Amino acid sequence: MTPETRVFSVFLGTFLHDVELRNITFSTGVLTVEESNAKGFTVQEHSLANGSKSFSLQVPFDADVVLKHNPERLVTAYFLLLIFGLIVLPEETPFALPVDLQASLQDVVLPIMAGTCDQNQFYISVKFGSHGSNFKAIVGPRELTAEMAEDYNFYENGTHLSLILPYTAKDAVFELLTAESVKSRIDLLLLDRANDWVLADLYLACYFPLKATECHPNGTMTAVAVKVESTRNLKPSQLTLKDQSCTPQFSDDRVAYFSFSVDTCGTTRTFFDNYMMYENEIRLSYNNAKGAANTSPVDPDYRQTISCFYVVNETQTVAFSAKPRTYEPAAEIGTGKLMVQMRLSQDPSYELFYRAEDYPVVKYLQQPLYFEVELMHSTDPHLELIAENCWATLYEDGTSLPSWDIIVDSCENRNDSYATIFHPVVSDSRVLFPSHIKRFSVKMFTFTKDDQVLKDQIYVHCDAVICDTSSQADGSCRGQCVHPPGQSYSRPAGVKKERRSTDSTRQRQISSGAIILSNL
Repeated sequence: MTPETRVFSVFLGTFLHDVELRNITFSTGVLTVEESNAKGFTVQEHSLANGSKSFSLQVPFDADVVLKHNPERLVTAYFLLLIFGLIVLPEETPFALPVDLQASLQDVVLPIMAGTCDQNQFYISVKFGSHGSNFKAIVGPRELTAEMAEDYNFYENGTHLSLILPYTAKDAVFELLTAESVKSRIDLLLLDRANDWVLADLYLACYFPLKATECHPNGTMTAVAVKVESTRNLKPSQLTLKDQSCTPQFSDDRVAYFSFSVDTCGTTRTFFDNYMMYENEIRLSYNNAKGAANTSPVDPDYRQTISCFYVVNETQTVAFSAKPRTYEPAAEIGTGKLMVQMRLSQDPSYELFYRAEDYPVVKYLQQPLYFEVELMHSTDPHLELIAENCWATLYEDGTSLPSWDIIVDSCENRNDSYATIFHPVVSDSRVLFPSHIKRFSVKMFTFTKDDQVLKDQIYVHCDAVICDTSSQADGSCRGQCVHPPGQSYSRPAGVKKERRSTDSTRQRQISSGAIILSNL
């Protein structure tokens, strides 16, 4: 055996001149001398000076007839099991010689892993070692499955594999939350399938931009709390502010989102020179049998201080001028325009609406957006408002691209997998004429290109038509989403909408403020 050249070398003999080698039995079967040479195994007969002879055989370690296993993480043991079939001439009397060979080499090449981050994702690459892709990949606490591979953009080309994971991935852990960022970590282990030896490991941690607290000019504070690794048993839904009745507006198993006014929820106020500081605390309270708050005997306290600073004194200069009136005003006969408004409701009850100063409004992906379009200041029961076309854009300009249809020809966009839902309107203390109002909801989304988010905000626009239900000649008054059977309600993708004339006395175009996608 010659381990340096990774070749088994066998010398058989000496024999008298009347002995011939007919075949060799390997682990995979019997081969003649000719077949052995054809497979790349060098079989030779050597004649000696005294008239005797010998035979030799060379087999590479990497041949399929060589058995191998790994007794240690870096060691490979190679086995070559042979039976030489020989005969004695001229009677052709057969006989056999078994030979077992073994060699061990520290020749295992381990895989190499590397990782980087951008503002939203982890990027991991693996260069295969001598075992190729024959290993188990453990991402976080779970073994990588086909379903996970699809979610994590798994790619393999025979020599490398790569993964792309968002920092909010289920298998990532949050290590630390700061005022402007969150530190997230992903762990990747490659294990030997037979022995669970660790072939390679990677612990990739990066800071990702995230504002833990935001202060809005209308006196609203928003704050995010995350479950970090040191508080694995924390349930974010159980977090509260100082006033324990102030619970998260949204929560899941990793995040809690709070939104509250600075004069509520136990918020304190402190003056510093020209500033006011409003401060509160996100905490976890444990209640004993008597209802008194105490800390957990197992988990550490969870306390996250949140604060906002506002300027106390600020001078604004306003200029104005007056011009003497040279004539007395007189009333003229003219035409008026009907007023239409679109509002975003805070919930499906359509009782509380976001005000202009509340924008931009922050929503989570696929969280429902409840819109109401209303004809204002009209007491004519024969008028009906129809939401004819509604669409979303990246920008405030309703004619900008890209855009996505929400309502087409008064009906939901059938090409949308999350179809628009129309909600009934009934009379109540606020709604005197249900025909003057249309309500619909869509799920929050964002525009992407090549799986990348173009911008984390959308604007919603609508063309509203006012029609006369008492006039049979008014063909536009057919109601919301009333079409002949089989008629299409969608516009070809990429076709830009024609902007309706705002001079029309029956048509109005209205738009929402910015709706921002939360990145958690």
